[in-house]
Amino acid sequence: MKIKTVDVHHITVPLPVETWTAQESFSDVSCLLVEIVTNNGLQGVGQVTGPNLKLVNDYVQQFGDIIKGMDARSSTVIWDKLFSLTSPRPYGAEAKDSLPPPLSRADRLQITAAIGGIDNALWDIKGKAADMPVFRLLGGEKSKVPVYATGGYLKKGASITACASELGNFIDQGYRAVKLKVGHHTMEEEVKRVSATRDAIGDAMLMLDMNACYDLNECIRFAKAVEPFDLTWLEEPLHWYLQPADFAKLAEATSIPLAHGERLYDRFTARDFIVNGGIKFIQMDSTRHSGITEHLRIAHMAEQNGIFIAPHLAPEIHGHLVSAFPRVGFIAESYGDPDSNPLWYGGLFSKKPEIKSGYLHLNESAGFGCDINWDFVDKYRVN
Repeated sequence: MKIKTVDVHHITVPLPVETWTAQESFSDVSCLLVEIVTNNGLQGVGQVTGPNLKLVNDYVQQFGDIIKGMDARSSTVIWDKLFSLTSPRPYGAEAKDSLPPPLSRADRLQITAAIGGIDNALWDIKGKAADMPVFRLLGGEKSKVPVYATGGYLKKGASITACASELGNFIDQGYRAVKLKVGHHTMEEEVKRVSATRDAIGDAMLMLDMNACYDLNECIRFAKAVEPFDLTWLEEPLHWYLQPADFAKLAEATSIPLAHGERLYDRFTARDFIVNGGIKFIQMDSTRHSGITEHLRIAHMAEQNGIFIAPHLAPEIHGHLVSAFPRVGFIAESYGDPDSNPLWYGGLFSKKPEIKSGYLHLNESAGFGCDINWDFVDKYRVN
């Protein structure tokens, strides 16, 4: 079962209104679809999200030339081969081994994103080759995975506490857990938003996504202020440059568990957060970095250290990972508001797992259980 073709499809769909978090503003949602076809006609599709998708596209095409002719089932071999290109090797700069020279250190984010898109497409193929959904291929059993809905994005013209009715509506839809975006307003205003949201959702689980908005001392003060609201976690609480030792200090200072990981490239960058960083939830994102193969390694490391798995977004992919780890697979993330993700709600998939009553219902179709609506792709294709 040899890899015959590797193609990339770049799409961008506009949002109905400009939206922002503590970190950034955005007016559209973009992704790459990595499509791999084997010599016996099996097709796999992997999704890539994140910044500078044009550069990711270039790397996927470069890597596609390297992996053509390899066995599509050999995802670990392929992953290790591509990842090896990020580091020096004997005579590598002269490309004497038929591989390209070591890749730019400045592009590691995009490189690992490209590897992830390829790897996820290969797992889709592996499931189809075995005629099994990926979660069963990984040893999972449950097709019903808990999910939470994320809301509270800042939108032009909305009041500070509009988030309360939005997340309350998610509970009315059947969700049992919701996540609120915080960090854009002053600390006092954010505490008001958290209080209003807790009042609106009753005793449902409430998480806060902070998008790295505070330094350590600020975050300790904020955590103390929101501890009375019975929070499940603080996500990405500290500035991007702060390290596992800083997270450990925060964990000692608050009773609220910490979550982190969507921007960690691989098991090496995740390791110290899992072992020494004081986190209770690891939130890897295979569509941003490295794919399912590497995130299985991270998940096993998390399980060994008693850390729960709560992957970031892409429930159609990450629900399979949560199912495969019954002891520590905690929850997957979904999109509560149709306006927040026009890919999921707008027609990217002609078939996908259903979200109903707070659960993702994985289907028994082979691979990830999704079919791409290629007419939708053509409509929003970036040339």
